[in-house]
Amino acid sequence: MSKSPFQSNDKSLAKRWAAWQPRPANGSGAKPVSLKDFDPDATPFMDGEKAQGKEDVQALAIELDALQNLLYADRRYKLLVLLQGTDASGKDGTVRGVFGSMSALGVHAVGWKAPTEPERAHDYLWRIHQQVPGAGELTVFNRSHYEDVLVPVVNGWITPEQHRQRLAHINDFERMLSETGTVIVKFMLHIGYEEQRERLQERLDDPAKHWKFDMGDIAVRKQWADYQKAYETLLSATHTPWAPWTIVPANSKTHRNLMIATVLREVLQNLDLKYPPGDPALEHFTVE
Repeated sequence: MSKSPFQSNDKSLAKRWAAWQPRPANGSGAKPVSLKDFDPDATPFMDGEKAQGKEDVQALAIELDALQNLLYADRRYKLLVLLQGTDASGKDGTVRGVFGSMSALGVHAVGWKAPTEPERAHDYLWRIHQQVPGAGELTVFNRSHYEDVLVPVVNGWITPEQHRQRLAHINDFERMLSETGTVIVKFMLHIGYEEQRERLQERLDDPAKHWKFDMGDIAVRKQWADYQKAYETLLSATHTPWAPWTIVPANSKTHRNLMIATVLREVLQNLDLKYPPGDPALEHFTVE
């Protein structure tokens, strides 16, 4: 790759994209992330009305399907997409809205839950490494290894020193993946406190969504401020050149999908994907 897949040639897009990224970790004069600086109601990637935004998402989904097919044929890269966010931030909806048109042959979605006992018997990244994409594959993580620097931190299950170690481990892990052909695109779905309340209430009001409601979500909601702080810490520490974060204002579901689909299209186009050359012996072959 001659350039980073995270650099856009479109100046307007590059400017909008950069505005929703943290400063690089350990960078000169890097300012710690404050999520209060990022308005979850904003719609920087939507130029028209909601109806137009939905049409744009559908068009992008078709483009992404073609690019994913090319990624699968090219086989030089693996694409790992991380969707990280609070309860009801729209991770499931993103999987459906952005990746739903892609072929199941080369796309895999992983929904991470609390680790099982066998998983707890290993280091916390052991189960993650088993699910990263292979050559030509696109894997979407619904939640991710970043849960291991959120839940244990907020609940005081690890020490500050262990927290710092884990952040360093994750940077090294992602750098290793990047250096061996995995392109890592990380999205933090950023919704507001009131928006989360409305979405959780919708799950209670709609019988078809009762299965999505968990009383544990209410307990976690009471820790909102602590989780916001933990997110700010990880965004500051793990926004790297090889695995950058994009903070997605996600109160608007349409905008959320539009922004993520736009960024993914840019990343895939930057890979300069190609179909493999055909067998010269077949150039003049005719099927009888």
